[in-house]
Amino acid sequence: MTRDSGATTETLPPPRAALSAQTWREFGYLLSSFPLDIIGFCYVAAWLAFGVPLSITIVGLPILAAGLVGCRWLGKWERMRARRLLKVAVDEPSPLPVRRDAGVLSWLWSSLKDPVGWRTALFFVVRLPWTLVCFTVMCCAFFLLWWLLPWLTRGMTNVDRALVRVLLSPSDSLERRIRELESDRMTVTDAASADLRRIERDLHDGAQARLVTLAMGLGLAKEKVAEDPEAAAKMVEEAHGEVKLALQELRDLARGIHPAVLTDRGLGPALSSVASRCTVPVRVTAELDERPAEAIEGIAYFTASELLQNISKHAQATQAAVEVWRADDRLMLQVTDDGVGGADPSAGSGLAGLAERLAAVDGLLAVHSPQGGPTTITAELPWRERSGTDRTGRAPR
Repeated sequence: MTRDSGATTETLPPPRAALSAQTWREFGYLLSSFPLDIIGFCYVAAWLAFGVPLSITIVGLPILAAGLVGCRWLGKWERMRARRLLKVAVDEPSPLPVRRDAGVLSWLWSSLKDPVGWRTALFFVVRLPWTLVCFTVMCCAFFLLWWLLPWLTRGMTNVDRALVRVLLSPSDSLERRIRELESDRMTVTDAASADLRRIERDLHDGAQARLVTLAMGLGLAKEKVAEDPEAAAKMVEEAHGEVKLALQELRDLARGIHPAVLTDRGLGPALSSVASRCTVPVRVTAELDERPAEAIEGIAYFTASELLQNISKHAQATQAAVEVWRADDRLMLQVTDDGVGGADPSAGSGLAGLAERLAAVDGLLAVHSPQGGPTTITAELPWRERSGTDRTGRAPR
């Protein structure tokens, strides 16, 4: 488009909208916030008016807990509005850490101490006066000072952005860490319960059953000593074999709980011991000048033990290697084999359980296992100093 002015020709800029789409979104956010904040404020006020006075009784606590759950839903709606209209990149907070098999009291306690719900309630209490100011200014600006509308909407919505980030965003440094630790604690508890059930089952089906058979056999032998010494001697010989088998099962069970070689000699000799039972040759390299904490040492041992069992059962390998070393404040464990590969923690295998157990103590499990091999699995654990022992792991005299 051009405009002639005497001897010169002036080129005019192309037409454009007076207000951008983002300005209209921010304007709509400020106007719609007023009725929504009234609803949110009334909800919080009514909830606290009923729940706080009744909290001295058993009725009030469920009301407070249910109200906090409702605040979570209101906060979710506000975060969605902020993302769509204000373009605020705010993540959703972690869900309440309540197990599916937990009872009402567990849900009640988790809800009452939920920081997300309490911060959301504070958000609606704080923002209602501010929203009233914004609504009034926006109405006046739209009809009287429309040329100021872009700057006013941007300035006011920046305050809303700050409120959303402070009160509705998850606290990465604290809240998420608390959720992770609570989830890890549940994982450790479930793993410990599963181990106890396994030990009970092994005792009941293994050593206990053999000892019962042994007692019955010795009882029969006692009755036959006088009348049939040869039969009694044969029964005693069979009982002797049962004793050996029962002792072996008890040793295997004790080794599965915590091997004596690990307690007495440390991680290197313990890994050599478990490697000797693998069906393929295993090279063990342990470069540790001192021993980590007992719990970390035990987790590293059982991780290597399970990985070597997987190699024996599934890898079809001809050789394997186990390496353990310290890197700054981390204990590193790496198990490799030249097998067929294809190990995948996401497939619901035992590797997923190993990853969960390592994560419970701030550890990591990295799996590199392409089809056709080779497989390299690296476990990383925090190095924690051994308490009550010297550098070699022996208790001080």
